[in-house]
Amino acid sequence: MFFDDRLATVLRQRAASEAGARTQFRQLLDILGNRKFPGQDERSSSLVAAAWLRMDALAEQIPVKDRAAMIREPGWRFRSPELAAHLAEHEPDVASAALNRAQLTTEDWGALIPRLPVRARGFLRLRRDLPVDTEQLLERLGVYDRGLPSPAAENVPDQPAVTPPVEAKAEAEARGRRETEPPSRAETPYDPDDTGRSEISALVERIAQFRRSRDVSAADAERSPKLPFGHPHEDGEPGSERRVGAFGFATDAAGRIEWATGEVDAMVIGTRLARPPVLGGHDDESPLERAFVRRQPIVKAAMHLRGAPAIEGEWLVDAQPSFTDDGNFAGYVGRFRRPAGTGSDASSAAAREADRIRQLLHELRTPVTAVQGYAEVIQQQLFGPAPHEYRALAAAIAADAARILAGFEELDRLAKLETGAIAIEAGEADLAAIVQATTRQLAQVLGTRNAGIQLGTVPEEPLKVALDPAEAEGLVWRLLATLGGSCDSGEMLAAEIEATKGTVELTCALPAQLRAVEDIFAAEAKPVGAAVQAGLFGAGFALRLARAEARAAGGGLDVGDEAVTLTLPLLTGEGALPSPMEREDPGDAA
Repeated sequence: MFFDDRLATVLRQRAASEAGARTQFRQLLDILGNRKFPGQDERSSSLVAAAWLRMDALAEQIPVKDRAAMIREPGWRFRSPELAAHLAEHEPDVASAALNRAQLTTEDWGALIPRLPVRARGFLRLRRDLPVDTEQLLERLGVYDRGLPSPAAENVPDQPAVTPPVEAKAEAEARGRRETEPPSRAETPYDPDDTGRSEISALVERIAQFRRSRDVSAADAERSPKLPFGHPHEDGEPGSERRVGAFGFATDAAGRIEWATGEVDAMVIGTRLARPPVLGGHDDESPLERAFVRRQPIVKAAMHLRGAPAIEGEWLVDAQPSFTDDGNFAGYVGRFRRPAGTGSDASSAAAREADRIRQLLHELRTPVTAVQGYAEVIQQQLFGPAPHEYRALAAAIAADAARILAGFEELDRLAKLETGAIAIEAGEADLAAIVQATTRQLAQVLGTRNAGIQLGTVPEEPLKVALDPAEAEGLVWRLLATLGGSCDSGEMLAAEIEATKGTVELTCALPAQLRAVEDIFAAEAKPVGAAVQAGLFGAGFALRLARAEARAAGGGLDVGDEAVTLTLPLLTGEGALPSPMEREDPGDAA
């Protein structure tokens, strides 16, 4: 119980400042790294799961180098394979620090190494203190040292003499000494130790000198492999930034691209196919992420790459999962390709802007969800008894967080509808019955202020529209609740619903508060009372979302000086309302 109390105490603290975040990250390292977690009860399991989530949240606030430095600090014990596996999924610097810092038993290494991402296993080859059985396991898995061997000068035939770069004054002095020395004196081969350069930089220098000294044609130079340091044209102009149309790739088990074909390898290596998994999954999980989590084939999944102009833009991904000989998931192998027949620049810009909005909402949704979760923990007393005052405050915080998340959902839905990313779900709904039910619900609330919406004569025949009933109810409620909630005391709005020329029209008068607004879709008016609220962002946003939903359903929302009209296509076929030409009875028209 001592471990549970310590972890619960740390999780109760709020890391409101940068110093608090660093302190809490060190505390979690110390607690999670000092023991294993077998045979836990339900409460301990919940605490450990919450600790992993808190560590990931803190990792987004603390720079990579600082986290790696904290892990390398000698003042804490790192004996947990679970912590090593968790940190191995983080950035390369953090994963390297964790795997070089961990002090595990032979059994723990044997269970951990097959679970590690392929790129993370190579960090273990930098250690010289691993058990013999662990070294043998790395050999069987094919994990070898990644460093280049030191090139021996005597084994390099016809190695050109290379003078290392020096300061201008030293170069002039050296040039003067060479002019006075006998011409038969040979130039000493370049030694990287003279300037403290690394072996790799020396190798790059020799390759560059060899290419400069070799007489090659333009065609040979084009076919020759190039180092990724930029290649200007002969006239000094920078190379053209050609857009790549397709490339192959392979990922590790965490979804990071670790190999790519051709010239794009340096541009995409390290890019994630999917976001890191979180407890409960992501609310806005894409088809690609859904397939990745389930280890299913990825077919024509849309993905946006950011980076160099050659790869920037929209892509379609086709990939197959790969597995090791013992059945462990090893990553994906597949191909990126540009979608055919891309839209106009304006629509692409709008789609990119909507994508940025959705990503921003995701970043905002994460802390709000965490706040809601912690408030519910306190309100439900999952960590122990809490005073009633705290439980009441926690319940209010959880309710506010729920309203904020609902507002985020509305923003996300509007962005997707306006860019065509989603479509309204089709179905069959009686719009007249839905309008009648909605006005009755509003009357029960608004009647206390002698306000509301008075619906006129409704046709006896069903007014069916091609919308799912839930979608139709949401659209009608959003429109009528916004208008009714803006009514002043004693204000009644007249509404009519009828079918005309294959469409259903719902017309409702505007309340005085909205008639005075110049642009109703930008109105920030709030409901007069707190009983009816159609949205978090005011009447203008709610009406704009209703307009987007109506347009996605094939209709529209038109606003005049005195009234607003919702138009939806009438569902044709058996049971549909007769056309106006077939209805000769004047009483029906009335």
